[in-house]
Amino acid sequence: MSHTPGVRQAQKRKTRQALLDAALGLLEEQSLSSLGLREVTRAVGVAPTAFYRHFHSTADLGVALVEEALGSLHPMIRTTMSPAEDDDERIARAVELIAGHVAAHPAHVRFIARERHGGVQPVRRAIREQLARFAEEVRAELATDASAAGWSETDLRMLAGLYVDQMLITASLFLETLDAPEEERRRAVETARRQLRLISVGRTHWLD
Repeated sequence: MSHTPGVRQAQKRKTRQALLDAALGLLEEQSLSSLGLREVTRAVGVAPTAFYRHFHSTADLGVALVEEALGSLHPMIRTTMSPAEDDDERIARAVELIAGHVAAHPAHVRFIARERHGGVQPVRRAIREQLARFAEEVRAELATDASAAGWSETDLRMLAGLYVDQMLITASLFLETLDAPEEERRRAVETARRQLRLISVGRTHWLD
């Protein structure tokens, strides 16, 4: 009996997600440039030819993983940068959100950290484009703050880039301490807060 179009589409989405999940698991121990599509299809239990029904290449799969890892974070970025009672509250909220995301999605964070400067050019470009979107969203939020009065667009973009870069550094720091003793994790949180606070202090005095 043939499947209805809806059932076929659901199965196709399920297989595609299984390929993404398998690749992400395999990438815990290697870079994307060394990943073979046969490894991925073997892990899922489908024929290698089935891979091409979903992705043109492992680079194409990697770009899909970038979207999966970063595409859903835009609301979090806006929440992190939205007006708060004061800078300390904003920083505490940012650190908490980043820590929670790393704890929930360590494999995705590890993938981005490794492939941001990896050997697969389309994936590097996809990560760069996502980070540029983050920076633009942060710039837009900063521009609405009264403290941004007198700032040029160039300086706002520079500041937004600093915040995005620091969020990535913070995510990597939390990734390294996921399984560390509680005291080490607390130090990581305090370091993250102090680093963001340093940017905030510099921002306050930039136009002095």
